[in-house]
Amino acid sequence: MANIFTRIKDSVEADLHDVLDKKEQKNPIKALNQYLRQAEQEKEKVRKLIERQYKLKEEFTKEYLKAKELAEKRLIQAKIVEKAEEEEMYQFAMQEHKEYQARAERMEISRKEATEQLENLEQKYEEMKHRLKDMHLRRMELMGRENIAHANHQMNKVMEEVAEKPFSKFAEMERYIEGLEYKVNSSYYRSTFDSKITKLEKGMKESGI
Repeated sequence: MANIFTRIKDSVEADLHDVLDKKEQKNPIKALNQYLRQAEQEKEKVRKLIERQYKLKEEFTKEYLKAKELAEKRLIQAKIVEKAEEEEMYQFAMQEHKEYQARAERMEISRKEATEQLENLEQKYEEMKHRLKDMHLRRMELMGRENIAHANHQMNKVMEEVAEKPFSKFAEMERYIEGLEYKVNSSYYRSTFDSKITKLEKGMKESGI
């Protein structure tokens, strides 16, 4: 049953990766944005781990100081009971001193290791932040280039339309205006034809033609 679920899980993940790959090919900026969001989430996880490491370092320091203090206290008490010749109390105090001393040494080692690990984490965290910042800036540069490319594409498209279509539109408009002018002239000529004939006839009679 577990193998079946594993195969289903692997199949779904493979399909998901395939879909993501296709989306990246269609829109690389969108894919980059998604990647940066995931990287920011990982950065936040690392930040929380560093905070946790800080607390561990503080706890190690606290336990080290406490154990060191108790070890010194038991050593002083051992010297007191030794002078009082209280052997049983002396043995107890020395045994406690050794245990606290060993704990203090162990906590000191753990504290130093935690400090070194914390410094290493902080260094890597700073590198991660710089890398992410560079990627954000790179994304801005790519988005700028994308915007310019889209703007140029739109302008070229408009320029092509302006270069081709307006002349045909102008020619069509010119033909339309010429048609109107012809109609106006024809109508005027037709409307004045009769008066011109009358005037012509009158002139001919006066001339005896």
